[in-house]
Amino acid sequence: MIRAVRAGESRVLLLHGEPGVGKSALLEHLESSATGMRVLRAAGVESEMELAFATLHQFCVPLLGRMKDLPEPQRDALETVFGMRAGSPPERFLVGLAVLSLLSDVSEGGPVLCLLDDAQWTDQASAQVLGFVARRLLAESIAFVFAARHRAQDLFGLPELEVTGLSKADALALLNSATRARLDHGIRDRVLAEARGNPLALLELPRELTVTQVAGGFGLLHTDALPNRIEESFLTRIEELSEHSRLLLLVAAAEPVGDPTVVWRAAEHLGVTPATALGDEMDELLSFDVRVIFRHPLVRSAVYRAAREEDRRAAHLALAEATDPQTDPDRRAWHLASAAAEPDEAVAAELERSADRVQARGGLAALPPSCSGRWH
Repeated sequence: MIRAVRAGESRVLLLHGEPGVGKSALLEHLESSATGMRVLRAAGVESEMELAFATLHQFCVPLLGRMKDLPEPQRDALETVFGMRAGSPPERFLVGLAVLSLLSDVSEGGPVLCLLDDAQWTDQASAQVLGFVARRLLAESIAFVFAARHRAQDLFGLPELEVTGLSKADALALLNSATRARLDHGIRDRVLAEARGNPLALLELPRELTVTQVAGGFGLLHTDALPNRIEESFLTRIEELSEHSRLLLLVAAAEPVGDPTVVWRAAEHLGVTPATALGDEMDELLSFDVRVIFRHPLVRSAVYRAAREEDRRAAHLALAEATDPQTDPDRRAWHLASAAAEPDEAVAAELERSADRVQARGGLAALPPSCSGRWH
């Protein structure tokens, strides 16, 4: 793909496979290989699936300065769905054309690589637009790569590649590199069988083994579903962290955009600071850069699902307080709703106003059908 795009062609690929099989690693390899190329990267977030055009906004933020050069109908459509101007809900076709025009404009200055991880958690409005764009790349020097756990309806028809597990020899080599002690042959074979070549499982499952199990004792691994097993492995490590570190992980898990400013502002509301929360153990689970990034999406889900209900509500309330009500009112309303322990008229009114804004942006696809144009 990289060679073809450097030669002036366009390429599209959908990578799909089970959690932990290496899709994100392949995207990182692509990005590191794309020297001299413009890289645009976004990731779907499960908790953000009801926010219309949220993933599309991640892609387009670096390109917003070029919107002034778009044809007026396309510019108006994109500014409307991003809440930058008031107007009638635009046609989705115009939004797609606007994004296609932006990418084509960027590609005139050199090849462009677009990467979308966790596409299964992309909001429907963004998925429709990005699928539309991917199908219409022609002579531009653009590569578009989606990574998802399964084929999404809005991405049907795109060239695809299933990412499968490692061969037995490669799996054994990875397992050996990840274990500090020499595994009993029976335990080793059991881990290999349960992991089924899944790289993340091969790295994480050995962490659960006790000294007795490593030596070939009783109480071997259970037969739970693999994603749950990997989550449990992460949870074991999370439980050993300090209270402040766990709170920081929970705030980051509840904040769908990965904005470090918002995450730290919310964490400070809970009395958490970098000095009390960060350490070598955290580096293996979470990184802070331009965005807050979990080592793997299963870390995020493990942290959020294992937290006590009152802690989740406290994290969402802190995030609501840390979110600007003028620039991001919809996400603030969502956090307030998640923080509510019982029906709250003020929060309901915020959600009503948010639903009206979603309708105005043409984001009805993001609303649950049962709401009849309103969020619960």
